[in-house]
Amino acid sequence: MAIIDRTDPIFLTTNQNGQRPELMLSAVLHLMSHYTANADSGACLKLASVIERHLKALASLPELAPVLSATCQQLSEQWAGVVERAMPAREKHNFLERLMARSRAGEQAA
Repeated sequence: MAIIDRTDPIFLTTNQNGQRPELMLSAVLHLMSHYTANADSGACLKLASVIERHLKALASLPELAPVLSATCQQLSEQWAGVVERAMPAREKHNFLERLMARSRAGEQAA
């Protein structure tokens, strides 16, 4: 099960006349183009992480068409892999510890 950070600003924006999915999709496409354009100068871990979160947020929107939701979910998982591979070894360990701690906290709360 994927852990979604509902405190991320992408979840705090208001839905104005059904435009939120389109705005979010536009934003993530923009971010992806920046990541690709800057690939020669070295991958940006933070940007890849933001892209992954945007895609995960899009995939969770109930008003999104099923085909787009599935595509966003698959791409989110792929970008999570990009982030994981780009992390230095120590950060990977800390990141996994934080995920496991959140998972355990969620299970205890349920």
